[in-house]
Amino acid sequence: MAGRVAFDTTFLIDLQRERRRGDPNGPAHQFLAADADLELHLSATALGEFAEGFDDRDDPLLRTVQELHVLLPIDEETALVYGRIARSLRQQGKLIGTNDLWIAAASVRHELPLVSANAAEFRRVQGLEVHAYR
Repeated sequence: MAGRVAFDTTFLIDLQRERRRGDPNGPAHQFLAADADLELHLSATALGEFAEGFDDRDDPLLRTVQELHVLLPIDEETALVYGRIARSLRQQGKLIGTNDLWIAAASVRHELPLVSANAAEFRRVQGLEVHAYR
């Protein structure tokens, strides 16, 4: 899968845990190693969820994540995609969490596959390509 991808917060957390354990063979590391040329993206919502785990906004790990990813802001088009997705899932009785809706909307809006451990939940979103890494 060459090209561009967006990451869900689950991926960042798993990658951080693998690094702390010194596990270069964990599923998040293996996903990245499979294609070193991937362009990495991160929704503003996923960055916010990840940043929640840090006391200092200048923590080196948090700064590295910011530097290695293209940030997907919440713009007008993303908001409209969010509304469409939320309405559709609510009508089907398959609504997902609010933050996950924003993460999905950013990926759909920018036509990016989303990499997540919560693949089953994200696969409810029509038009979202989802890749499970574990």
